[in-house]
Amino acid sequence: MGNESRYICLLETRRLLLVMGVIFALVLFVQYIELPYGDVWSSLFSARNSQVAPAGIFSTGDSSSNPISSRNSMYSSNLNSTNVNDVHVVSNVTKFFEGNDSNVKYIFESESNKNSEEIFDVDIDPEDEIPSKDFLEMNNSSTVQSVVRDNSNELSVSNYTSESNSSLNHNLVGEIVPTPTRVTPPVVISPSISQSRFISSENMDANLSTSVIPHSLNKSSTGKYAENMLQNKEKLALLKDDLSTTVSNFSISSIPATKKGVKKPPDTVFPISEMNDMLLQSHASYRAMKPRWSSEVDQELLNVKSLIENAPIIRKDDKFDINLYRNFSTFIRSYELMEQTLKVYIYSEGKRPIFHQPPLKGIYASEGWFMKLLKANKHFVTKNPRKAHLFYLPFSSRALELALYVPNSHNRKNMVQCLSNYVDMIMTKYRFWNRTGGADHFLVACHDWAPAETKERMANCIRALCNADVNEGFNFGKDASLPETFVRSAQNPLRELGGKPASQRRILAFFAGNMHGYLRPILLNYWENKDPDMKIFGRIRKVKGQTSYVEYMKSSKYCICAKGFEVNSPRVVEAIFYECVPVIISDNFVPPFFETLNWESFAVFVLEKDIPNLKNILLSISKKRYLKMQQRVKQVQQHFLWHTRPVKHDIFHMILHSVWHNRVFQTQRW
Repeated sequence: MGNESRYICLLETRRLLLVMGVIFALVLFVQYIELPYGDVWSSLFSARNSQVAPAGIFSTGDSSSNPISSRNSMYSSNLNSTNVNDVHVVSNVTKFFEGNDSNVKYIFESESNKNSEEIFDVDIDPEDEIPSKDFLEMNNSSTVQSVVRDNSNELSVSNYTSESNSSLNHNLVGEIVPTPTRVTPPVVISPSISQSRFISSENMDANLSTSVIPHSLNKSSTGKYAENMLQNKEKLALLKDDLSTTVSNFSISSIPATKKGVKKPPDTVFPISEMNDMLLQSHASYRAMKPRWSSEVDQELLNVKSLIENAPIIRKDDKFDINLYRNFSTFIRSYELMEQTLKVYIYSEGKRPIFHQPPLKGIYASEGWFMKLLKANKHFVTKNPRKAHLFYLPFSSRALELALYVPNSHNRKNMVQCLSNYVDMIMTKYRFWNRTGGADHFLVACHDWAPAETKERMANCIRALCNADVNEGFNFGKDASLPETFVRSAQNPLRELGGKPASQRRILAFFAGNMHGYLRPILLNYWENKDPDMKIFGRIRKVKGQTSYVEYMKSSKYCICAKGFEVNSPRVVEAIFYECVPVIISDNFVPPFFETLNWESFAVFVLEKDIPNLKNILLSISKKRYLKMQQRVKQVQQHFLWHTRPVKHDIFHMILHSVWHNRVFQTQRW
């Protein structure tokens, strides 16, 4: 009897274990299906307990394979060539590699691993996720300006001079607040007004007769580096509230200062028509470095180039509106050849979080989604670097900032040095960079600072950048404009897709956002609460019963995409996502997929100096033309959508095609 009972218990135990195993397998399967990449284990168990290897951020686990043996010695050697003002920056980088990285890792993971359902909110302004900015230091002789709206609704500048520490107050986050003592009377700003028109190659002078300067803040030092990083997010949350414009009192407050590096209106403006010409010229003029030795892949690319240039002409297509494209025939042929030919090698070197672990939500999500989807793609990715047409540098510009930027340091040399060291490492370990000088390597980076961080050692690389600014070194024929996408839910990136039909869009134009940069205060000065057809606001706060940010986007004919700190804005893709015709007000901004798409067929470009005539410009567009543009927005939308499993012609494939296109047309015969 006892043996029988023991046998029954053993049998039931085995059944229980079998059931538990099946349940666990189902959980893994569901996680794999839902997530955009197969990192199932990390989604079940927090990676917060695992630490970044402090002495080998570029290694793959075997220190012997890493030509750069010690991060401490590497950064110590940099001290010898660093001026006194930079010593504290390098010192803090050394601390990071010595093991004081837990706070940095926590900040990054708290951004990347939040439950997407908690972060999703239709009232969220995409740029409420503020990038870390260089906060200006005010000394005792600084002049602080506050831009306010007076009772006559004119934009006025009141100057305050800080003569002593007592004349400046500090709020809880270290922001300098001027005392109410006025030194000079208000000066009315009158931006120059041009005729109502669309952008053309004529009358390119876009100088603004204004002394409005970009939004800049001063943060007091918080002492130790670890304490700075731990408190970084809480302070940014407070800063967002201070930066926002409150619609109820119609005020714009900013505290800028004149200092090197502060963004001002560009001296030279390139209208969209001129950028079209620059793109065409680049096909004939730009050539990458001639390879040091021959390779079969070069001949393959030369053959592909010839096939693209001689593509059969397509005059009509059932699936596409050919007017959306610069040359639909060459695009389709190039895309087909990419699917048939392209092979990408991804370097496995590099420790997380800077490498291989990008964010999948927020305004920097483009670099994250591209990286994860490419790494999971078996069609394009090859493990044999000798067969690769392109080499991918898998770093995240957002993670780079979170991990290495020292708040309040105004110094990015440590981030530039990190990328430079990575290039040194792959040059030493592999021979592929040396063959082309990096011309067959590419990066995908969405942070505002990426152009500056990559313009030296990675200058020859194909750079896919969100901050695609002609005046900041964007190179037609080599670089690609990366769409800045605001992903609210990593599990369901298509949530809330679409908007009202054109016949139900009653609002002429809509904009809402924080007062980032010099341009948005000008936009609000002219149009905030000035016209019932123009819904132009500062930051929209969540109030029950009031129209939300997304509802405005879904209900407007035109969505204003005004530049912030830099030329790029997530509103461009957001407008397309909600089927609203984008109105781009950002001088010298190269729109995404510029080498492929005919942007003027579905978007409106307005020079910054033409903001006073914004309504007239929009009203001059006929109803017939608007309806056609809105229909084309809906058709081009497929090129700007993320899918957990990539589909043909989606944003993943379009980004890859932009890089592929530039690689093909810069290839030279050996």
